Amino acid sequence: MNETDVEQVTLALLDAANDKDSEVQEQVRKSMLTLGKQQSDRVLAMCQDYLTKHPKLVVSHRVVILQTIELIVGSRIEEISYPRIKSIISLASDEMTRSKEVVPDWQQAASNILVAVGNKHINDIMEEILSKFQPGVLPHFFVVQTLASLSDSNVYGMVPFLNAVLGTMLPMLCMAKQDNMKWVFSSALCHFSDSILEYLANLDKAPDPTVRKDTFSSEIYAAYDILFNNWLQSREPKIRLTVAEAVGSMSHLMASDKLEEQIPKLIPAMLSLYKKNSEHYIISKSLCQVLDASVNMGSRVLETQLDSLLVALHQQVCCPIDYSNPPTVKNHNEVLRCFSLLANSFPDRLVMFVLQKLENSNERSRMGSLAVLRHLINSSTSMMETKKLLILASIRQPMADHSNKVKKRVVQVISAMAHHGYLELEGGDLLVRFIVQHCALPDTIQRGQKPIDPEEVTNEALRTMCDNTLHLLTTTVGRLADVLWPMLLYYLTPPQFSNATSPLCKSLIVLGSKKRNNQEASFNIDFTQQVNLPSPQTLMIRLLVNAAFPFNSRGHGAPSLSLLSVLSVNIHPSADILWEKEIPPLLSILDESTADTLDKKNWDEKLLKFLSKTLATVDDDKWVCQLAAEATRYLSTYNNNLEEKSFLYQCIGVTLQQCYNKEVVKKQLQEILLTARHSDTIEREGVAMGIGLCANSHLEGTLAKLDEFGKSDAFKKSPSIFNLLKERNDVEIEKVKSTLILCYGQVALNAPPEQILNRIDHDILRCISKHFNTKDLTMKLSLIQSVGLIAKAISECVKRQGYVFSRKQELIAVMLDFIKAEPADTLRTPVRHLVMTTCANLIPLEPALSENESFDLLKVCVSCVFSLPPETHTPEKIKDEEILTPKQRQALYRDTLAALQELLKSVLAKDPTPDGLQSVFKHIESWLSSGLDHERERAVRATADILAYYLDNLTVKNMVSFHNLGALLGRLSPRCSDPHPAVRTAAVDCIYTLLYIQLRYEGFSLDYKDEAVESLPPLKEKLENPDHSVLYKTCSDLTKVMSKRLPQQQLTTLVFMLFEGLVDSQTNCCRAASVILNTLLKNRGAGLQELVPEMLEVLHLRLQTITEEQVRVAVGQTVLILATQHLQTVINTLINQPLPYDSWTSEMWMALGADPIIASQIMEMVMEKLVVMAPYVDRKESMMRAVTTKVATNQPLAMTCGLKELLLNGQSQEPAVNLFPQLFSCLTVRLGSSVGVLAPKDNNNKHTTSVHVAGVAAEALRILLARAQLDEVVKKLDQDNAWDAMKEQNTHTTGVTLLARAMAKHAGPRLPSIVECLCPCLNNIYECQRITVTAFFSELLNHHVVTELLLMDVLMNNMMERISDPCCTVRMLSVRGLGNIAVGSPEKVNKYAKELLAAMSSGMEEKDDPDKLITLEAMSGLSKVLLYLDNKNVHLLVVYIFMKIKPFLESDNDDIRCASILLLGNLSKFGSGEPVFKDQIHNVLVSLLLHLVDPNPQVVKACKYAMRVCAPVVGSDQITAMFQNHLHEDKSLHYGEFINDLTKYLIQDFPGMLNFYHISVIQFFKSNWPEVRAGAAMFIGFLLGNLPEEHLSHLNMGTVTKGLVMLLQDPDPVVRVKAAEAMGQFH
Repeated sequence: MNETDVEQVTLALLDAANDKDSEVQEQVRKSMLTLGKQQSDRVLAMCQDYLTKHPKLVVSHRVVILQTIELIVGSRIEEISYPRIKSIISLASDEMTRSKEVVPDWQQAASNILVAVGNKHINDIMEEILSKFQPGVLPHFFVVQTLASLSDSNVYGMVPFLNAVLGTMLPMLCMAKQDNMKWVFSSALCHFSDSILEYLANLDKAPDPTVRKDTFSSEIYAAYDILFNNWLQSREPKIRLTVAEAVGSMSHLMASDKLEEQIPKLIPAMLSLYKKNSEHYIISKSLCQVLDASVNMGSRVLETQLDSLLVALHQQVCCPIDYSNPPTVKNHNEVLRCFSLLANSFPDRLVMFVLQKLENSNERSRMGSLAVLRHLINSSTSMMETKKLLILASIRQPMADHSNKVKKRVVQVISAMAHHGYLELEGGDLLVRFIVQHCALPDTIQRGQKPIDPEEVTNEALRTMCDNTLHLLTTTVGRLADVLWPMLLYYLTPPQFSNATSPLCKSLIVLGSKKRNNQEASFNIDFTQQVNLPSPQTLMIRLLVNAAFPFNSRGHGAPSLSLLSVLSVNIHPSADILWEKEIPPLLSILDESTADTLDKKNWDEKLLKFLSKTLATVDDDKWVCQLAAEATRYLSTYNNNLEEKSFLYQCIGVTLQQCYNKEVVKKQLQEILLTARHSDTIEREGVAMGIGLCANSHLEGTLAKLDEFGKSDAFKKSPSIFNLLKERNDVEIEKVKSTLILCYGQVALNAPPEQILNRIDHDILRCISKHFNTKDLTMKLSLIQSVGLIAKAISECVKRQGYVFSRKQELIAVMLDFIKAEPADTLRTPVRHLVMTTCANLIPLEPALSENESFDLLKVCVSCVFSLPPETHTPEKIKDEEILTPKQRQALYRDTLAALQELLKSVLAKDPTPDGLQSVFKHIESWLSSGLDHERERAVRATADILAYYLDNLTVKNMVSFHNLGALLGRLSPRCSDPHPAVRTAAVDCIYTLLYIQLRYEGFSLDYKDEAVESLPPLKEKLENPDHSVLYKTCSDLTKVMSKRLPQQQLTTLVFMLFEGLVDSQTNCCRAASVILNTLLKNRGAGLQELVPEMLEVLHLRLQTITEEQVRVAVGQTVLILATQHLQTVINTLINQPLPYDSWTSEMWMALGADPIIASQIMEMVMEKLVVMAPYVDRKESMMRAVTTKVATNQPLAMTCGLKELLLNGQSQEPAVNLFPQLFSCLTVRLGSSVGVLAPKDNNNKHTTSVHVAGVAAEALRILLARAQLDEVVKKLDQDNAWDAMKEQNTHTTGVTLLARAMAKHAGPRLPSIVECLCPCLNNIYECQRITVTAFFSELLNHHVVTELLLMDVLMNNMMERISDPCCTVRMLSVRGLGNIAVGSPEKVNKYAKELLAAMSSGMEEKDDPDKLITLEAMSGLSKVLLYLDNKNVHLLVVYIFMKIKPFLESDNDDIRCASILLLGNLSKFGSGEPVFKDQIHNVLVSLLLHLVDPNPQVVKACKYAMRVCAPVVGSDQITAMFQNHLHEDKSLHYGEFINDLTKYLIQDFPGMLNFYHISVIQFFKSNWPEVRAGAAMFIGFLLGNLPEEHLSHLNMGTVTKGLVMLLQDPDPVVRVKAAEAMGQFH
């Protein structure tokens, strides 16, 4: 390759090196590096020349070039010629030092070159640098910086020079006045020292092993002297830190005597830096190095600095650690290293210092001290051995600290101490206690929003940490087993450790199981020797109560049971075998349960049974008595957990059952009754249950003790009771009485049945009954509960009623008092039942009530009885009460309702008239539509009763009108369909009675039987069927009866009352109201003609408030019923409704579709009108402008809207199918006429109505297709969004095309009739209608079905006629249709070859085609047609067509570009074997290849297709195979790899055409599309990269270079990247 080309390209890349786009910049750098690696010297020379010739280049540009030089040098250092190395060194040195000012990016880039070269040519580099590092002259900043960097990157090369460098540098230090020079010298000295130390540490690898530390000591000390005495005091923090860092590194190189001499000054100075700088890590690191050096040489003066050192280091270790800020973590670690270093030299003083600091209560100070202590315990084991007891004593103070942060550190220290044998020593148990104490921490109490503290330690976090620590101590520190076992048992019983139970049990299980399995003697615990431990009985009772509440205290149930199992022989030797059998099933239950799913009552019973079995197995009365005594003493520990205490009472009861010592039983019962806290409900119940359980074995003793307690001083107001209880007030005494009453109930429940019967009356009821007169609510509840318990205990032979009758007056009075306090709408206790029954019986016996009293009583009673919950309802249970049995509740309801009925009848009896009936009915009326079944049932039954009573007692003295019949029927008849069966049957009874009352008022005799009315009672059987259709049919039958008997003047009242029934609370009744309404109208609607408009209006309003769908449908049926009787009136009313129709008008229209005859009449009328009426009128937008707007005419639009709604009714299917071709054609044409048409103005407000004119027609058409069961058509159109397309002007033809396509595919047999209906429209005056029909026909030709249906000739002729249509769109669509013949009926192509080719050719030459749409269709159509034309019809036209296509390949229009490429591909089969065609393919090959990256994906697909089918014509087997294998439309193409491989084959198979190819490609450098320009650059790049040297002569490299240089300045960054990439191939 010509050198000038490479140079030109390199020059262009150098120019572009500072491109504003980062990707371009990166690619330029890569290409330069590529060129540089291939031709290192030449590219480096150009870079040098460029920099030399452009001295004023912007810094960023220079930097990129310098960085490129560095990369080339770094990767090709071995291959670069020595002269070039020398010149690069010179250049870099010059660039680095040219500006006296510091310009970091530029000079750093130059310095990096020197460092890169220095890795191989250190001598040359040092020669150059030292020339600029002259004695007596302050060097350039970056000269010193470069020396520092070299000492890092090439330690073994640089260290030999450092003595000389230091010699030259020392005098310069005094000359450095600028801060940046001081900084760079300090930094360099730090790097030098680190390099020397590394060199000395690896002398075996060093070139000169004779180098020693003292070689540098004097120079280092001299430098230290200046840095320390002069620069360390600088005001600039950055310098101070760098000097400190340097001093730390230099300290190891200083002579020992000098360092010793400096320590008294150096350490205070270093420590003072902490106050002057915010960043402490470097200071601590440096201080650590100084201390390390001092300790290593055995410094004596270091001790004099110890106090100040410890204070300063302690302050540092107390600083907060922020783990998101690594320097704070590093600083902390360096400070701890300092403490370790000092600990090795001064252990006693250091430990004393830390322990003294622990006494300081400051949180930060303690945390720091504890961190140091932990570090020392872990890192200085031997040194700390003698100080263990001292540390153990000192740790107690921080253990008492309240801060969780401090406690966290204490736990960490304890963990360290445990691993180093501290816990076995005296006082170690306190550390264990501390851990356990904090395992028991409660959850953190949140007090408002606090600022977030990153170091915050919540109770939960600390507790988890202690849990883990206890577990680790148990499992990993083996020697602690004998310390922790059995000591941890102590912590199980005190209540303050309850939250630690789970971790404690788990640790004890691990320890115990291990000892038991290993048969260690220490497993067996001697509780008499271990005085601190709880007794076996206390342990057992504690763990059993834990198990009763398994999910409390962090789930302590299962661990407690498991520990019981482990401890079995220690609790009692006899328990082992039983527990081994009993405990695992209990654990399984817990394993499968959660707090929500566990059956607590059942669980408690299992545990009490487990206890009972255990005691029976133990069979040791002394042990059992001790258990009872200890359990009783242990009660007080649960004073804050009453549920647990209640369970413990039950445990005591079970234990006393097994206790044979009567005195012990008596004593424990006494203690329980005296010490119980009677004021708490839960405790009272617990005491009662415990005493009741005891009575199972000790009935005599228990009753005697209760009797004694009842007579004791506990019930007297006295200042001193048993010397235990303080003065009580009345309320407290009532609470004690309540406990006693409950105890009697529980004794009755638990005592043996054969013993209790004789004692109920004398020993139990006698003691309870004296409290019946109480006013105290607690005692009331206790009495009720106790009576319930006694009731359970009484056998069937003792009747409770008999007992109540014997003391009737007293009991009734008590029960009445009780019920007065109960809520009126709830049934809670059996007492209520007795009182309600008594009241029901007393009412008729009382003196006669006044009218007002009767009215008030009626009002209250109706309300309180109707609002009671249903008989099946179980009230929420209140503690201490028994729930009613169903029989009791049934009796209560029966009696109460009966009493209410009698009351209603007596009130009605005073005024037996329609008005009197109404006055009673108005109290019931509102309950008829209640939302609750039982309330409606009571109301309807009460109504039926009073109506029957009214009829039975009716005496008609004169012919008066039963004026409220209509209103009563309107209210009651919808109830015949109530969801509740009882309401339905009662409602029929009401109507039956009402109609007989009417007959009586009409003058019929009492014994008259009306045939129609008598048909009602049998309907009740049908109404028992809950099936809706049966109910509504029955309602309809019932209405027919009502209709016959109802006077005309009552009809309107009934109808309007039924309108109200449409919004009843029960949807069934709403539906029934509609059924009754429609039945009435069917029977008597013909006589309501004058009311029809008003009724339609009322229905329209009513629809707005009805929510039930079925009722809305029924209202629609009402409209239809009216239409069948008065069609014209209904239609006229609906058509004149304002547009757009509201949803209620729409529903009314839709209802009309339910009757096929009416629907068919409406459809024919609408189609007739739409054909003759103008679809729109042209209106001028303004007087000044000639522009007109199409505005829809009102009536056709309203009819279309109505037709749409009517078709929505599924019943309209039959007429829709019968009239389908006409309806389809009519709506399609209507849609065409509606596109782009505005809605008319509303007559009321003159605003345009919000109706989408075309949208309405489209919707109607869609619904029609659905009605005709063309679901596949609808589905396809929905998927393709065809409806939206059809509605809009710019996409209308696309939408119609999709419609025709779907019809052709899924509705073929219907097409002949549709085509017949549509043909006349092609001659319409409305252009829009011609467009719609032409688009439809055009697409039909795309499908073979038209040939099968013999429609081809008709459609072909229509298309040929439309080719000369005045409308451009119609002409385009007709050309499209002709092209579609090739797809739909390819066998017909040659038949119409002449016409088709003529039409397509003229289409491609169309002049009146501004958007080239006809041209596009002609090319697309020709592509399709060519596939099927015979060779003879096309052969002569191939080159002619090809020449016509070629200009379109680069068209700006994507579709035309795509169509022309496809057509080119389709022509290929006619040119096969023709040399002239092969030449034409090669002419456009480059264009096709580059359009493979066309921005339009369809063009890319077309290119792939064309190249694949043209592949055989190209003349290269390899290229043919490549095109056919890789160019598939659905596969992605890696363009770069494809073009790379292709250029190889082009070079191989067509070397003679390389000149033509590359000139063709260069022409695309000016393409409009950046993707194509980038592709062209890639093409050239790969061509160059793959081109052998001998073929270079085929290429005009000057033009290529010029073109790429131009592309490197392209506005698009992608193009610039590809140009730069191509330039990388110039080597």
